Amino acid sequence: MKFERVAGVLLHPTSLPGKYGIGTIGKEALNFVDFLEHSGQKLWQVFPLGPTGYGDSPYQSFSAFAGNTLLIDLELLLKDNFLSDEDLAAYPHFDDYNIDFGKLIKAKNEILYKAYNNSKNKIQLDEYNNFCKKNAEWLEDYTLFMAVKDYHNGKLWTEWEEDIAFRLKGAINKWQTKLKNEIDYHKFVQYIFHKQWENLKNYANSKGIKIIGDIPIFIAYDSADLWANKHLFSVDEKGKLLSVAGVPPDYFSPTGQLWGNPLYKWDEMEKDNFLWWQKRIRKVLEFVDIIRIDHFRGFDAYWEIPGNAPTAETGKWVKAPGHKFFSTIKKEMGDLPILAEDLGIITKSVEKLRDDFNFPGMKILQFAFGNNGEKKFLPHNHIKNCVVYTGSHDNDTTKGFFEKEKQSGSGIFEWAQKYLDFYDDNLTLKLIKTAYASVAKFVIIPMQDILNLGSEARMNFPGKLGGNWTWRFTWEQVENTLPQEYKELTVIYERPPVKKETIDNNTPDEFLPE
Repeated sequence: MKFERVAGVLLHPTSLPGKYGIGTIGKEALNFVDFLEHSGQKLWQVFPLGPTGYGDSPYQSFSAFAGNTLLIDLELLLKDNFLSDEDLAAYPHFDDYNIDFGKLIKAKNEILYKAYNNSKNKIQLDEYNNFCKKNAEWLEDYTLFMAVKDYHNGKLWTEWEEDIAFRLKGAINKWQTKLKNEIDYHKFVQYIFHKQWENLKNYANSKGIKIIGDIPIFIAYDSADLWANKHLFSVDEKGKLLSVAGVPPDYFSPTGQLWGNPLYKWDEMEKDNFLWWQKRIRKVLEFVDIIRIDHFRGFDAYWEIPGNAPTAETGKWVKAPGHKFFSTIKKEMGDLPILAEDLGIITKSVEKLRDDFNFPGMKILQFAFGNNGEKKFLPHNHIKNCVVYTGSHDNDTTKGFFEKEKQSGSGIFEWAQKYLDFYDDNLTLKLIKTAYASVAKFVIIPMQDILNLGSEARMNFPGKLGGNWTWRFTWEQVENTLPQEYKELTVIYERPPVKKETIDNNTPDEFLPE
């Protein structure tokens, strides 16, 4: 897949402004697309779009195919007559800057259930039925899984009645009949999510903006995917985990990272040409234009940890069928727009797998500085076929990073000042300009860095329980001059390349919501 030299922004929709407790995919998302357009941006990168489970992490989802219904826009439901003004007026007040997931999930699910009840006799039946038919292969399993999960107050599927937990003969029909109304609710909200997201994606594409989405390499144990396809994952006949994913001990984690995700039975998956993966990729490409594969190195080799191990220390590297997998996917689906998250312990064989299929890798500028920095991330060592970031969702903001390093006396702050030839406390914009100047085809900047926010705006702290994924911004934080400044950067650094200067000095700033 040939990529053009462009720039973009990393921002998950949950972080968008709005008064309903979480960013949604309605008006404010369209406003953000307008912001990107006026800023000369061609890419919008988001996290996985699935329904979130443990820890509210988008990387731990109840489904690899479904959409996150917390992102549904309530004002669009009002417009469709599925909600009333009174329904919205009764919705609780939330903080504008942080998501309170506990309070939000309860309030959002309650109002979505109202919308479902109000939808009867108002929904466009042909469109709804076509959606259900088109998506039946994953939708039937997912909605039954969620309905049974709700029935058991959110308990893990292994704690359900044995017949439905292990899909014994007659159990599917029995529970589908028993929970028909709850199943229909989950079908309705998936239909609404898909309709709203399709509208947003079409709008972005009409502005020349492509969306980069994320595929976590592994699925969650508590997911419809495993529950409906146990033969494809590392569990026994009782659902007990035989082995789990993680990473080995390193400088940052002396006992490694025990993720707990089930691993794939690759031998089983090869029997039908990785059909489950083909379906997964096709589904994600309905949502996005470009796929970023998280933990790409797991397609070359993965760290296999015994299912009962207390830490990741007892794991071992196991070879994965990466070349056979991507060759099969290419044969079945053609060249795909894939970016490889190739951070961490990267071997020559991982690099070969990435390069054999011409997938751009990632460069994180925050990792480049200091005596322990990785020199391959320094801008003068970049290659064209890569994506450069100031930081990712797992890093501190650039401002927060440099402030902490300056206070610690590690020398990294002073090292960066010398490298960037910038003797001031505010290194964020200088680092962004350095990223733009890189030969890398893609530059993607987290929205927190564009706004030059500190550690209070950090999105995720790996290994920290609670308090992650909550950050949101407001339009009051966006200076009216910001779009023009970034549009100028895209022209100066030719993202995309231009034959002559095309800066529009009359770029309006009225797009910022009042």
